[in-house]
Amino acid sequence: MPKDDRIKASTIKTVGLFGKYGDKSVGAVLDRIYGFLRTRGLDVVVEETTAGLLASPGARTAAPERIACEIDMAIVVGGDGTMLNVARRLAARAVPLIGINLGRRGFLTDIPKDSVLDSLAAVLDGDFHSELRIMLNVELRRDDHIVHTANALNDVVVNKGQLARLIEFEVYVDGEFVSSTRGDGIIVATPTGSTAYALSAGGPILHPTLPALVLVPICPHTLSNRPVAINSDSRVEIAMTNVSNQSAYLTFDGQMGHALQDHDHICVRRSDSPVILIHPSDHSHFDVLRTKLRWGENF
Repeated sequence: MPKDDRIKASTIKTVGLFGKYGDKSVGAVLDRIYGFLRTRGLDVVVEETTAGLLASPGARTAAPERIACEIDMAIVVGGDGTMLNVARRLAARAVPLIGINLGRRGFLTDIPKDSVLDSLAAVLDGDFHSELRIMLNVELRRDDHIVHTANALNDVVVNKGQLARLIEFEVYVDGEFVSSTRGDGIIVATPTGSTAYALSAGGPILHPTLPALVLVPICPHTLSNRPVAINSDSRVEIAMTNVSNQSAYLTFDGQMGHALQDHDHICVRRSDSPVILIHPSDHSHFDVLRTKLRWGENF
């Protein structure tokens, strides 16, 4: 997907603050950011569960289901997992997100805490670029009824349960039969998710703006069953054919799950609502890859 140039610094009047759930160590960083934003004359709304981590008195708070309607930008303090959670909740309202990483540089949270105020100042002065990231919309159908729906930024995964037994399923793309597979499962990943579970399972790294999805089998019994990249406009259907003797699960970004049964159908397509990420102007995807994957280091 292309870079997005619709976000202007002049349109950012109200900022939402989100912190890693239950992590008291983010409190000091949140307080620094909150005070900085207020000195810039911005309204700040703190997500309800994050407010308990904030020492600053009198902060305006809002419940997760309401905050997206009140803010022009979200600042997420934590790691990539926190960013995934917030992104799913805000995508429908097209709220741009900027991520502050508390540890090592993240794929999604790419601003280190040591330079957070300088980076935020640059963003608020208009020195940034924004980027659209594909999200996935998922429907789980059982007996011709939709029993569960969800969104995912990284990936949708069908995986075996606790026992070390293979599951069986069929894969279709745009109604065309692709394969019948016995294995541990399959990953449908966005370009963003291509550096997550899909990479560990042997999938390719896709550039985050590429209009594509990747299908990555997990430990297929037929070793010639390899990852396949497809157009992001494609509709992927996974039909469960044999899970009766063991459990299987459908998971979204590794954070939510739903148990599967024989004859369940999982339909995956690109969501109409992409995620908007804001990066500092010197952000480089390949720099992040080198750092995270340790390319060129001596082992």
